Amino acid sequence: MAAVKVVEVVARAKTLLQDTTSVRWPLTELQLWLNDSYRDIINLRPDANTQTGTFTCAVGPRQNVTSVFSSALRLIDVVRNVAAASDKSAIRLTNRNMLDDQRSTWYGDTPVVTVQHYMFDPRLPKEFLVYPPAAATAQLEIVYSSVPQGHSLTEVELGNPLTTDTISVDDSYAGAILDYILYRAYSKDAEYAGNSQRAVAHLQAFQAALTGKGQVEAASQPGVA
Repeated sequence: MAAVKVVEVVARAKTLLQDTTSVRWPLTELQLWLNDSYRDIINLRPDANTQTGTFTCAVGPRQNVTSVFSSALRLIDVVRNVAAASDKSAIRLTNRNMLDDQRSTWYGDTPVVTVQHYMFDPRLPKEFLVYPPAAATAQLEIVYSSVPQGHSLTEVELGNPLTTDTISVDDSYAGAILDYILYRAYSKDAEYAGNSQRAVAHLQAFQAALTGKGQVEAASQPGVA
């Protein structure tokens, strides 16, 4: 759970922008850009806000995560069967082309409660296929990513250091969020000398922080020698 408060990030942005009276950039405007940063963070790092939930299947092979989780942006994993009538077994990722080659008529097989495999196409990030086709009573434990909850604090609340709302992603993203806010702020005043370059620099810092974090985590995850 995050510990960095929204008002702390906004206050840092206000200081760096040298707008201590919040005339040029109102606090609520900085908050809007903080909320916008969540969407761009998830686009670059879907794992920045992952959740686990029980997915009730539609009848047939094709499933859509948003039919159960409306805020979902991308499927991350299908873990296991959880329906009471299932055998609670694990579900393995498989290749659709290989299954089509071996059994081209599988799409019309009798729906079952216990799913054995799932297939994912990155071009359809909110959908997946299951084999055998699912019955209406099939339930799966899945992992998915979604846009973090935004904030709607008032100007008074944003100016009060005692306001307790924390950012909606891990604290490690606080620096990237600050760079995003500054990028959007300087973009607003890009007609002034130097602000266009400042905006570009902060956008590049935001992107580098996310890609660099991903590379470090990939190299240090369990099982990597």
